[in-house]
Order: sequence, then C-alpha cells, then structure tokens
Amino acid sequence: MKVDAQDLQTNETDDRGRVYLGTEYANKRVTVAVVEVESDQPDEAALAAAYQEASESAETLAAEWDETSDEAWDRLADE
Repeated sequence: MKVDAQDLQTNETDDRGRVYLGTEYANKRVTVAVVEVESDQPDEAALAAAYQEASESAETLAAEWDETSDEAWDRLADE
C-alpha cells in the first residue's frame, strides 16, 4: 500500500498514551499505525554513564579539596 506523505498526521499522546483524532473521525472506523516512538526520558545507559561521570568527578574534587585543606591547616599550624 502506498501512502502519500500529505495524508499522514502527527499527533501527540496524553499522559496515558491516548491520541485525540478529532471530531471528523466520529462514528468511523479508523486504523492507526505507529511509525515511530520518541521518548523524552534519557535511556538507562546514558543516565548510568552520566551518574558514573559525576561520581568520578566528585571523588576527584574531594581528593583535591582534602589535599588543599591539609595544606591550609599545615600553614595555620606553622604560624
């Protein structure tokens, strides 16, 4: 079956996944094909990678702060 691109309609779903087609389809049989599904949520792999990167950055920052803090306390003790 060949479909003309002008005949395609794009509709977004509500929070329960329902699509409102409009009153022009009232009392008519409608066949709907899902061609593509987009998610506005990050995928789990990307989220895990971002969490891992943030965790490593936090560890590095904590180590740098610990070293800087030790240096500051040593200077105060020398005074």
